[in-house]
Amino acid sequence: MYPAVKSVVPRDNYLLDITFNNGESGILDMKPYLNFGIFNRIKDFSSFEKVAVAFDTIEWESGADLDPEFVYDKCKRHSI
Repeated sequence: MYPAVKSVVPRDNYLLDITFNNGESGILDMKPYLNFGIFNRIKDFSSFEKVAVAFDTIEWESGADLDPEFVYDKCKRHSI
């Protein structure tokens, strides 16, 4: 079972500051994914900034979302 996303804060350069419910936090770089499928919708930075926690992961107003396992695996984590 993967930890759930507790909070997400968009940062400059398409980075997301993510905190998990297990006390870990880290940065997820979304730049490598912006040219794929639904993620084209968040290439506009004003759309990218409209990210929120949804259930145990993150989603954008545009309808794009990420699997919680992907978020945890790809996040550059550090303990808090």
